[in-house]
Amino acid sequence: MKKILFTIITVFIGYPIFAQEVWSLRQCIDYAIEHNIDIRKTANAVEESQIDVNTSKWARLPNLNGSADQNWGWGRTKSPDSNSYTNRNNANTGFSLGTSIPLFTGFEISNQYALSKLNFKAAVEDLNKAKQDIAINVASAYLQALLNLELHKVAVSQSALSKEQFARIEKLLSVGKASPAELAEAKARVAQDEMNVVQSDNNYKLTLLDLSQLLELPSPEKLKLVSPEEELTLSPLTPPDDIYTEALAQRPEIKAAELRVSGADKSIKIAQSSFYPQLSLNAGIGSSYYTVNGKAPYSFGKQLNDNLNQSVGFSLNIPIFNRFATRNKVRAAKIQKLNKELQLDNTKKVLYKEIQQAWYKAVAAESKYNSSEIAVKANEESFHLMSEKFANGKATSVEYNEAKLNLTKALSDKIQSKYDYLFRSKILDFYKGKAIE
Repeated sequence: MKKILFTIITVFIGYPIFAQEVWSLRQCIDYAIEHNIDIRKTANAVEESQIDVNTSKWARLPNLNGSADQNWGWGRTKSPDSNSYTNRNNANTGFSLGTSIPLFTGFEISNQYALSKLNFKAAVEDLNKAKQDIAINVASAYLQALLNLELHKVAVSQSALSKEQFARIEKLLSVGKASPAELAEAKARVAQDEMNVVQSDNNYKLTLLDLSQLLELPSPEKLKLVSPEEELTLSPLTPPDDIYTEALAQRPEIKAAELRVSGADKSIKIAQSSFYPQLSLNAGIGSSYYTVNGKAPYSFGKQLNDNLNQSVGFSLNIPIFNRFATRNKVRAAKIQKLNKELQLDNTKKVLYKEIQQAWYKAVAAESKYNSSEIAVKANEESFHLMSEKFANGKATSVEYNEAKLNLTKALSDKIQSKYDYLFRSKILDFYKGKAIE
């Protein structure tokens, strides 16, 4: 009996794993955030928003444009000093610089700058949300892999017990204390348990593959995970309403939705700017050089100096009637604000629903874990007694196998409830603003 219990402890706890690179949950999350393609695309969107902010920031500066033109003409033209017509070839070269400074645009520039900053902040929150989503996905895959690893250890330990049972019955058969049918049944049990070992190992490898793909790793071959403590320390769960209150203040999807509502206010003001006059200051300088029949009356430099001209002026554009286009733009912007407000309300409702579900699932997982602990202790005692009875010939192999199956199921249920509780409790901490570790 001591040998059996030693086998369970040795195989279940100390199952050998080949030398691999050890990854903690935090390392997996950090690596995924750094290498995940969707995260990198969202980060690019943040940079694009930052460029828009820079563009809006400098919109008040004057622009400066230079131009140069070259024209040729030929054919009969009227002579400037007589009424006669002659054949003439002429060429004209012109240079100019012009600038325009927006003085008043109906507050469009200032509101556009404010909108671009709000959009940038919302994009940053979108990036934070994407990072949190990948953290949840990685945590789920990580804990699922650990769950399948421990289930595999249980399968290995049960297979070892079946092999010992088969060897014991084989010895009893040789001295006439067991029947060939019992030996065949024990052999079938060994085969079934070995198949369970193979299946559980495949399940573990598949979940490890899922995790490695989330991390953008080329292969899961060198991936080994850090297992949590064997026994859980259960702590009181924070009520869902309290978690929701904390989440409203720090969840990135809430912040992003609120920023977009504020941005909708700026969009309305931008649309309303078309109701106002537009005033700008314009200035320019230019000169030209010309030839007639290939000859110039003055040198290039003198012509440029003599033909130099400057201009400065104001341009006022007063909107009077534009087919109700501005009015309709304002109405459309107000509808967009209503949609943003509805989106914010929906985001809050979805968040509260997620927190409620996570809380009730955590409560259920905690209850299941407590029950599974009791079940494991009861089945360990039952299996211990049944093993002694079978060794003394007071129980059949069927009764022994049934006790072993009950213990296996109890161990599996405890492992599943353990990782379910770990995941649910991490989700609740996550909604409270704590990093997943």
